[in-house]
Amino acid sequence: MSCAAVLPRPLRAFGWLLLLALGTGCEMRQPELLASGSRQPAAAVAVDSLPEQAVAATIDYDSTQWLEMISLDSSILLDLRYATTDNFVNEAMYDCGRCFFRPAVARALLAAHRELRQQGLGLKFFDCYRPGPIQWKLWNKVPDPRFVADPREGSVHGRGGAADLTIVDSLGNELDMGVPFDYFGAEGYHDYKNLPAEVLANRKLLRETMARHRMMHIRTEWWHYSYRLQQFALSDWLWACP
Repeated sequence: MSCAAVLPRPLRAFGWLLLLALGTGCEMRQPELLASGSRQPAAAVAVDSLPEQAVAATIDYDSTQWLEMISLDSSILLDLRYATTDNFVNEAMYDCGRCFFRPAVARALLAAHRELRQQGLGLKFFDCYRPGPIQWKLWNKVPDPRFVADPREGSVHGRGGAADLTIVDSLGNELDMGVPFDYFGAEGYHDYKNLPAEVLANRKLLRETMARHRMMHIRTEWWHYSYRLQQFALSDWLWACP
């Protein structure tokens, strides 16, 4: 609240003039601008129970082209598997894990996360934007289009428009989706129904929440969602490591 706002209404105009004349330190703050000219992200919805992660102190990327999810909301969880050996190729693909998307996609995912937070839930990301050189590393490891998109054609991940994710509870525990991320079998398909009712309900919650924010599923991977309102250019941009 501004200093003059506490004055009675008839005195507010005089109050502002008096404050200016006195040179007081009270001021009206405007949203600060980032180096790129874009405004700082809005503050996160306050749901204290969901774990939070450290947010980068500086913007070291072009925020007109990319947004980093944890800079938008520090309660978003990351488990970036391709920055570890805990993935289907058993090898770290990234020098360090960071989660970027095209701005329109990041905002859609942020809206989905904040909707889930109203239910004491949230999103956890397994993979985000995947640079072209990383797609080539995966392809050279597993040159099979059933499992890895041919980098000569590219993928939605390589355009900054796809996310691999799941839902977590207020303690950061993943909801049961039946099979893990990157499970290549029929049990990971959305149309596979021979699963416990809880698993089917969790997948339905994820699918319907994401659809409300223009993120659409594919039939064969319960964890994969793509932004369908716009197709972006393939990118080879690699983020810096802290």
